[in-house]
Amino acid sequence: MDRRKLLLVVATLVAALGTALVFLYVQGAESRAVAKFDNVEVLRAVAVIEPGETIDAAAASGKLQLEPVPKTMALPGAVTSIDTIAGESANTRIFPGEQILGDKFGEAGDASLLPIPDGKVAISVQLTDTSRVAGFVKAGSQVAVFLNGVEATSGEPFTRLLLPDATVIAVGSTTPTPVVAEGDQAPVEQLPATLLTLALDQVEAQRVMFATSNGELTFALRNSTSTVAKDTGVTAENLFG
Repeated sequence: MDRRKLLLVVATLVAALGTALVFLYVQGAESRAVAKFDNVEVLRAVAVIEPGETIDAAAASGKLQLEPVPKTMALPGAVTSIDTIAGESANTRIFPGEQILGDKFGEAGDASLLPIPDGKVAISVQLTDTSRVAGFVKAGSQVAVFLNGVEATSGEPFTRLLLPDATVIAVGSTTPTPVVAEGDQAPVEQLPATLLTLALDQVEAQRVMFATSNGELTFALRNSTSTVAKDTGVTAENLFG
């Protein structure tokens, strides 16, 4: 075979190989395009879902939306309906745009799912709406804790700052609590009381536990400019300065 024929055979083989490669690339591109547009529907957050907030409450507040996403972009554990996690609460803050994942929700009050900071413990207290700033205290809120109590020795009532700063990590269920008038056995009013869970160190937890048994707690919402500091508190003697 002379050189010209050899070059012709090589050129033919190269052309055939090139055609085969182009065919394979096109086939792959088509497969990738099909996969890209093969969508599934998943739930996404369209507003912030706070720790402790139930999936049902989030749905009722319009914080969820069913959206199509390519299969390749659907995260493992993404849910398509609140039915699979009905009644469960968020164990972390979920931001707008996030896909709703089953492992970010759990049973309310499940300590293993609470976002407890390192070195802290979680304890719950029950407060009426007026004692939790008319219900504005939510999971994630920073609060100062005040105690309305009575001096053990003098019997004088006082109001004093118990904790200058604490973090609410969960808000539980609300139940009506009967309030009985003095000397009357029949309840005259039903006040809603809500369980709020705080992340505290050991000393703080002990103070709160003791205080709840010897007085009435009230939370005050804090912001970045709030100024609170422990002092002697307020009694009948210094109420008006």
